[in-house]
Amino acid sequence: MAFEMVKAMQAEGLEWGEGYRPLGRQALAEVIEQQMAMAIDRYLDQIEADDVPDRRNGHYPRHLLTTLGDIELRVPRTRRYSPAGVLRAYARREAEIDRVILAGFVLGLSTRKVGETLLAMLGREISATTVSRVAKTLDRAVAAFHRRPLKNQYKVLMLDGVVLARKTGAGALRRPVLVALGLRPDGKKEIIDFRLAASESAAEWERFLTDLFRRGLTGEGLDMICVDGGAGLLAALPIALPGIPVQRCWAHKIRNILDKIRKADQPAAKRAIHKVMNASNAPAARAAARRFAERFKHKYPNAVACLRNDLDELLTCFRYKSSVQRKAVRTTNAIERRFREVRRRTRPMGSFQDITSMDRILFAVFTHENKAQGVSTLFLLTQNN
Repeated sequence: MAFEMVKAMQAEGLEWGEGYRPLGRQALAEVIEQQMAMAIDRYLDQIEADDVPDRRNGHYPRHLLTTLGDIELRVPRTRRYSPAGVLRAYARREAEIDRVILAGFVLGLSTRKVGETLLAMLGREISATTVSRVAKTLDRAVAAFHRRPLKNQYKVLMLDGVVLARKTGAGALRRPVLVALGLRPDGKKEIIDFRLAASESAAEWERFLTDLFRRGLTGEGLDMICVDGGAGLLAALPIALPGIPVQRCWAHKIRNILDKIRKADQPAAKRAIHKVMNASNAPAARAAARRFAERFKHKYPNAVACLRNDLDELLTCFRYKSSVQRKAVRTTNAIERRFREVRRRTRPMGSFQDITSMDRILFAVFTHENKAQGVSTLFLLTQNN
């Protein structure tokens, strides 16, 4: 009650200065130690009635980190019993402090910077080891996110693989992250799930998509699947999600075509490709593609073939009459944008220390992005979690 009163006073702008901290720590220590002593007395009274042999066995020191600062406690014990339950009620660090540590972690601060950030709040720094230990509390939420049941509530499924780096003893190792994003009927975009994979092979994609299928994402109701065009993903789709129309990502395709054209000619070629992509309907898009081919087939036959070979799947989006709808489904840019946020928040870290830390930060960023879209999924910064 006293802590709540202090918080209310501070919310009203009433500051006590720093003088109250030592007194507050002393008072809190006395209250907790008194509660532990009472727990010992209750325990000894109970075992005496049950005729169980035990006796007091001194004290041991324990630190409790609170918003008032670090409190050193003398914890009483017996030969068989320690009143640790009293401390668990307060926790080794208050939940509020843990939430601040997790928030800093999600924002992409390094463990050292999180400790420095808490210095003003606590009157002492928090070690990088402590921050890392608190970050591990995310693991249960991450595991639940990867196991949660799924529903067929999407009109379009977007699939892409994005490479991130993590540290190893031999330097940085680049690992692909397989991502599934769903476009809902109301236009909201949701990261459905992601997986850290060894490669973007057909086998890895098939395992990822099969897991989504097993959890309920069977593809019923999907208008199309937008993909980046990787060979492994294209090979896995007919096995994991057969019979669903495929939309090839225009952003990836344009980059691939321009890579086959000299830099001086790229602006003209890009304008011609955009006329295909932005056509008013599918026949107009095919006519624009023919004009592109006539113009560049002699000088850049490989670029023309790159467009022609996948033209049917590039035009799947034209089943939508609205240009706004087509624009929303013709690229996997929504996934790329979310990975830009991942990189922005993790830039201070340099690279991920291990696979687990990669999983945590991806979960934190993606669920935050889902929440920003108004899509409710498990999220981490709550006292219960």
